Amino acid sequence: MPLKIAQIKFMTNKVMLPFFLLLFSLTFVNAQEIIKDSVVTVAKEPVSSTKKLKVDGVVATVGDYIILDSDIDKGFLEITSQGGSAKDVTRCQVLGKLLEDKLYAHQAVQDSIIVSDAEVKGMMDERLNYMLQQIGTMDKLVKYYQKDSEEEFRTYFFDVLKEQKLTGEMTKKIVEKVEITPEEVRDFFKKIPAADLPVFGAELEVAQIVIKPKVTDADKQKVIDKLNGFRTECLAGSSFATKAVLYSEDPGSSKNGGYYKMTRKTPFVKEFKDVAFSLAEGEISEPFETTFGFHIIYVEKIKGQEIELRHILISPAVTQESLKEAKEKITLIRKKILDKEITFAEAARTMSDEKETRANGGALVNPKTQDTHFELTNMDPSIYSIVSNLKDNEISLPSLEDKEGKKDYKIMVVTNRIDSHTADYAKDYIKIKDLALKEKQIKAIAKWFDVKIKDTYIKIVDEYKDCPFANNWIKK
Repeated sequence: MPLKIAQIKFMTNKVMLPFFLLLFSLTFVNAQEIIKDSVVTVAKEPVSSTKKLKVDGVVATVGDYIILDSDIDKGFLEITSQGGSAKDVTRCQVLGKLLEDKLYAHQAVQDSIIVSDAEVKGMMDERLNYMLQQIGTMDKLVKYYQKDSEEEFRTYFFDVLKEQKLTGEMTKKIVEKVEITPEEVRDFFKKIPAADLPVFGAELEVAQIVIKPKVTDADKQKVIDKLNGFRTECLAGSSFATKAVLYSEDPGSSKNGGYYKMTRKTPFVKEFKDVAFSLAEGEISEPFETTFGFHIIYVEKIKGQEIELRHILISPAVTQESLKEAKEKITLIRKKILDKEITFAEAARTMSDEKETRANGGALVNPKTQDTHFELTNMDPSIYSIVSNLKDNEISLPSLEDKEGKKDYKIMVVTNRIDSHTADYAKDYIKIKDLALKEKQIKAIAKWFDVKIKDTYIKIVDEYKDCPFANNWIKK
């Protein structure tokens, strides 16, 4: 019987995505750091004369990893911490997902998949900031996770993040070579019963014109001089990582000391990659410019085709006068389009400052699907707030966008509306292809589990041996 769309979505969530959405990041896990020679049992609930003491013991072992009874409790804690309901979730289901994660992590170590502690720390800081915004204080966070101190919580959280990242890296390695042919997509679609065909929500195609405030040469030179100063100090022995933490304006790496690991296939802008791969190990680049601002790069390590680097990004300041000029320019462009002097697409091609959309007449590409369709209910809030109430061919008023410190003005238009509809092979090929690929990836993962479970030491205590696991953990 063909795999239904609903099943694909469920299995994708089950197998491909981390169970603990709040806990993810990067690093290499040493097996001896994970499993201890002896496990101290800890009381999990108050002892009374009428209640049996419940202890925190090992319920399963997967390779070099152990699963404690309390890990299952933490699984439920994570579900509820994100507003989910654990009402219909069983301990067997949580244990099954933990077993999957441990096997992924164990095999990642066997396959020498390595990620750095620096990356883990950076991700941990980012996640902690988010969690503290939700909960309030570190004391509340420590209490929520049932730890005795902040140090104990941070150690626990760090270890969880290491394992979560290994799980993610192992999953990517399994599916990275899985490809789908047009014939396979066609066969997949034909096998879906008519009653089970997915219904795709309302979609929009939108275009935009962007005008960026001009930055003077003097303002650019100030930034270049500042970066040259950092470079000189670092060549004399100052810490590049510390300066990145203190001064870099890159939100993705500044807290992590400007750290990135990349290959030539990493989706960074060309100018950045060209400079990075021109440097020798230990070398610091001269300041250079990209669309994000000015950078300097320090290459820490070169491992074959992969480099580990740190960078500092600083963007020149935009003056109020420049902002005013940008607004006046885009207002004039909008007027010319409304007066029929030029079409929106022509104006985008000849006047927009956004290179990524200029050649396509301003048409936006959905980064998730790589086509021009945006589901209304899943649209980026910054786009939705502008286009949701626009009529066909109506042009929005100029709006100021401030994203990660970069300010610009834009106008937008809805070029096409697609109503909610049942999947059509010709119209929805890209979405159907994505579903077919996910099914094939799920099968590849299932095959991987079958092989690795047979080759890995796995032990589950009697209490859980009758669980209806999706995988053959008992090796029957």
